[in-house]
Amino acid sequence: MTQETAEHVAAMLRDARSEKGWTQGQLASELGTSQSAVARMEQGKQNLSLKMIQRLETIFGRSIVNVGKPQMTHLRVEGGHTLSGSVDVNSSKNAGVALLCASLINRGTTILRRLARIEEVNRIVEVLTSIGVECTWLNDTDLQLRRPAVLDLEAMDVDAARRTRSVIMLLGPLLDESAKYRLPYAGGCDLGTRTVEPHMQALRQFGLSVEATAGFYSVQAPPADTRDRSFVLTERGDTVTENAIMAAAHREGTTVIRNASPNYMVQDLCFYLQMLGVEIEGVGTTTLKITGRLSIDDDIEYFPSEDPIEAMSLITAGIVTNSEVTIRRVPIEFMEIELATLGQMGQQLEISGEYMARNGRTRLVDVTTKPSELHAPEDKIHPMPFPGLNIDNLPFFAVIAANAQGQTMIHDWVYENRAIYLTELNRLGAQVQLLDPHRIYVNGPTKWRAAEVGCPPALRPAACLLLAMLAARGVSELRNIYVIERGYEDLAERLNAIGAKVEYFQD
Repeated sequence: MTQETAEHVAAMLRDARSEKGWTQGQLASELGTSQSAVARMEQGKQNLSLKMIQRLETIFGRSIVNVGKPQMTHLRVEGGHTLSGSVDVNSSKNAGVALLCASLINRGTTILRRLARIEEVNRIVEVLTSIGVECTWLNDTDLQLRRPAVLDLEAMDVDAARRTRSVIMLLGPLLDESAKYRLPYAGGCDLGTRTVEPHMQALRQFGLSVEATAGFYSVQAPPADTRDRSFVLTERGDTVTENAIMAAAHREGTTVIRNASPNYMVQDLCFYLQMLGVEIEGVGTTTLKITGRLSIDDDIEYFPSEDPIEAMSLITAGIVTNSEVTIRRVPIEFMEIELATLGQMGQQLEISGEYMARNGRTRLVDVTTKPSELHAPEDKIHPMPFPGLNIDNLPFFAVIAANAQGQTMIHDWVYENRAIYLTELNRLGAQVQLLDPHRIYVNGPTKWRAAEVGCPPALRPAACLLLAMLAARGVSELRNIYVIERGYEDLAERLNAIGAKVEYFQD
């Protein structure tokens, strides 16, 4: 940043802060930095990263640096470096999104501590704010939410809602909020036709009526009742289970849900609701018994647990760069199959003793990767519902298998076309053979090479490309990283903290 630009930014920053009536200390709290750092920014003496400028623009709702029309953000990666040191796993994206939706059930104040500041969370916060929820960032990671007595569902931010698939999870907490309302079609990753019918089947058990119209779901609320109900989910989906749990949580009577997902984000949701006085039996199993509360008005603080998918991402970074790296705060209950599979491939890992997460319920360990000679597993690698190998962790095994001697089959049976995106690893020197929309062969070992690659429209395959670039000698570019920012908070900076060389840039 030139001195002239720094002085221009400093002046705009002072003006924007003054218009809000904030002190430097208040702005520092919003940014999660020190007051002295804000003072240096306002004097033009602080170098500002692209990410910091974007955060300032989000806070003030204005352009800080005039760069013309909105531009896409990219990553430049200088690969081939050995990583070292340690890095903490952040809180779960999927748990955070579910908890944001569940906060609508509570008429009191909910504070979510150490919430991931990612685009998926930002979109849900925008949706909640648009319907009248007071959403206040107490600092860089803690979000306070308080809903009004009556939500303004007609004012919902349609654009924000359509940029996230998570909006479908509002149906459960909004079960009988209004006699009739509309919800925009869900968006998110392009992973093929992921039907919403399982959600509808579950919520019909509560009497909810949903009709698909042009671009919206037209919802008619069920009449109030206090009866008990028991049903089986035809699909053991995470978000389907969460929607059913949230519907049951604010209905009197007892609901038994069979074939429920016991995955990490579902458990976090249950822990939160239990703190609100909702009786839930069977947490961590496939049968849940829920006795709801018709009126919930409690003040509550909750820490979402750590993200096993981010943990796998960071472990993969250590493996593909053949480095010794310690990944701290790994939720071991949701990583055991992944770590066992890595062990079968010859990966050496050191695993610490267990300790508790901040929510007091989730078991954590520290995992250290060791330089290892990998070989292809004897059997294919495929996901299964928890406690099997996590569906979202499967793509990382394509990058890992590319470093292993031999041929690995990866069977991604859940999504229609996610496996196709993994063939983009070939641009970086991998040998990935597409067998059909669900199966690939990965032949290794790979001599990675630098390349310019556009992000595929799916979060985990996009992250796989970034991780492969860490291993590729030379300078690679990953173009248009919005999809990565949907699911990771400051991933580049955190990789840099353990020795990677990744920088943001715009055209």
